[in-house]
Amino acid sequence: MKKLIGFFSLLIILISTGCVKNTAAVNTDSKVEFDAATWNANSVGVTYPIFTAVPIYNAAGTTPTVINRTLATFQIRVNLLGAQMTTATTFNYRIVPTETTAIAGTHYTALSGTGTIPANSSFGFINIPLLNPGVSSTTPVILVLELQGNSVVAPNVNYAKVGFSISQL
Repeated sequence: MKKLIGFFSLLIILISTGCVKNTAAVNTDSKVEFDAATWNANSVGVTYPIFTAVPIYNAAGTTPTVINRTLATFQIRVNLLGAQMTTATTFNYRIVPTETTAIAGTHYTALSGTGTIPANSSFGFINIPLLNPGVSSTTPVILVLELQGNSVVAPNVNYAKVGFSISQL
């Protein structure tokens, strides 16, 4: 009798615990995100990274170039999350005025607010042309960009903002 009760107890336990059906989470929407933001920690007091040097892609062991007023132009890569598109994809971005201390026309050339990911590609670039204001200062200026997306691609909210500390030395 004890064996029979034990057997039924074990049978009830096995029947009452079952497999959980896992449904695969597949994202079919296309999104854009700043590439370097995915492998850098957020800066103190803000929810996005602030770069002091130009991110170098696929260059392990290479010392990155410091972002300063004599740099001329540098690029930040924007990734396309989702399937590659057969036509070029345009995305929008903006300068965040409440967090930016850099001045258009003084510290950088006015930006267009749009970028392009070429057809059959997973990334594009935003070019940021810097200007030398001619005045040396120990205080860096900050330029903060935020991806806006458009009707085709949306920004990945976790990696949609990035800042650049431009040294004035």
